[in-house]
Amino acid sequence: MILIVGGAGYIGSHINKELNKQGYETVIFDNLSSGRKELVKWGTFFKGDLGNIKNIEDVFKKYQIEAVFHFAAFKVMNESIYDPQKYYKNNVVNTLNLLNVMRENGVNKFIFSSSAAVFGKPQYLPIDEKHTTKPTSPYGETKLMVEHIMRDYDKAYGMKYISLRYFNACGADLDTEIGEWPVSSTNLISLVLDTAIGIREDIKVFGDDYDTPDGTCIRDYIHVIDLAEAHILALRKLLDEGESDLFNLGNGDGFSVKEVIAIAKKVTGVDFKVTTVGRREGDLPVLVANTKKAKEVLVWKPKHTNLKTILKSAWKWHKQTISSYKI
Repeated sequence: MILIVGGAGYIGSHINKELNKQGYETVIFDNLSSGRKELVKWGTFFKGDLGNIKNIEDVFKKYQIEAVFHFAAFKVMNESIYDPQKYYKNNVVNTLNLLNVMRENGVNKFIFSSSAAVFGKPQYLPIDEKHTTKPTSPYGETKLMVEHIMRDYDKAYGMKYISLRYFNACGADLDTEIGEWPVSSTNLISLVLDTAIGIREDIKVFGDDYDTPDGTCIRDYIHVIDLAEAHILALRKLLDEGESDLFNLGNGDGFSVKEVIAIAKKVTGVDFKVTTVGRREGDLPVLVANTKKAKEVLVWKPKHTNLKTILKSAWKWHKQTISSYKI
């Protein structure tokens, strides 16, 4: 049995679907503070909170857990700067609760949802796993802290882990069964699609004076289906070899905010309003991944790398969800 903590969220729900497709049994542990019960379409749902140790103990008593995926983190970088306590408590303290209950129950396989935010300002591009880690936000610090905790837990207790450092997850399930829930997300593509469908008045561009070709930030966008596949490969590696490791997950290509907006307008057929405002604290000009290690070690082969294709899958899900759930 595989435990997916935060499995009612965007990425967790896609991992859950892929695990079930490949024959794994899953338990989804989520407090539904940001996750959606509607996205839990496979496996067994267990409502619980990592801040409540008894909740965690109960799920381990009820099910024979072999490995754990952890997605239950707050992830809004800008918010973390203004409310760091919220991030350190949930992303670090609550993760320690989970790891300690795992230890007590003899479960030593842990796959962690990390982030490119651990790197901070790039010293070179594309960014590989050997790049220095100097986060520019409390959010990035929490992800790096957990990586350090896992390293120490491995050394001291034999807790084996794989940390997957995402760049920008996007897109939706090609069967349109799950996707990123409209309105609730702060990710650029979801916000753009909210605007195209009329939920938001405009899409805000935070700064157009960066040292990039068009002045807006450049990011690496990876389809959530390719991301899910990398997680399954990481699980197999951990179960088969039992060695800890970490990997960058991205497309290895970058698109600016303005480029994303232009492609979204073509995909949706809507000329929505765009408003340029000042920079946000903590934003970096360019973040692009070097994914050579994941491709070689995990034998990972991303299939959905075209941004227009990614946006089409997200737009289809967006329209269906808003229509079905009257959002």
